[in-house]
Amino acid sequence: MEITIIKIGGNIIDDPQALPHFLDLFTHYPGNKILVHGGGGMATQMAKQLGVPTQMHHGRRITSPEMLKIAAMVYAGWFNKLIVAGLQQRGCQAIGLSGADANLIPAKKRPVTDIDYGEVGDIFPDEINTGIISMLMFKDLVPVVCSITHDQKGHLLNTNADTIASTLAVALAPFYHTRLVYCFEQKGVLSDPQQPDSVIPLITRKSYLKLKEDGVVSGGMIPKLDNAYRALEQGVKEVYIKHAFHLADKVESLLIMGMEHE
Repeated sequence: MEITIIKIGGNIIDDPQALPHFLDLFTHYPGNKILVHGGGGMATQMAKQLGVPTQMHHGRRITSPEMLKIAAMVYAGWFNKLIVAGLQQRGCQAIGLSGADANLIPAKKRPVTDIDYGEVGDIFPDEINTGIISMLMFKDLVPVVCSITHDQKGHLLNTNADTIASTLAVALAPFYHTRLVYCFEQKGVLSDPQQPDSVIPLITRKSYLKLKEDGVVSGGMIPKLDNAYRALEQGVKEVYIKHAFHLADKVESLLIMGMEHE
């Protein structure tokens, strides 16, 4: 059996015109599927309105206790249920989940090293509750997973949505042919951010490191690609980065490990 884990970026979720179009495409995407989302834009706006500082480090959010409350309200609350309601409207039987629901995604608070990420949870494929996912799919339910996890001690944690998508893909790889798709507002990884058609169609691990070194890949794209290559190293069969509106089209960046292409 095949399963596709599709992660949607915050810029699509924040756009009241883009989100319905994406949900149309997702509803008709064939086969078993999981939708993973964050929702950074609204969380940042709410934090600003409430006077809570927003801090980022290499594309990853530093989560204070106050920021965690905002993230949980936005990710596990408004956006998760908005997406689920939109899918139900389209006849897609969806169920919204955080990592705490059914102990789906246990996490460990990230230890402080040179950077204190705050209330951030690190997750591991062998701790994902894959049985719940299989049960939901058997019932023809589509999981919609937000980026809030828990430490099994009663505390919520914030986990990067790209990381959740790749970790879910790795956890399911022993049981399914897994496909990981990162959808956002660009057609793929661009060689020139000012040229929307400058999509790099094939990226190897070696060429990615070069792109990162040259500054072509930066910011939030770095954790996305780091997670993608970790997924490929751990059994995920296919990884794509593409525009949310090209979900069913062959317009994308394909990430591979194969040295023969280098």
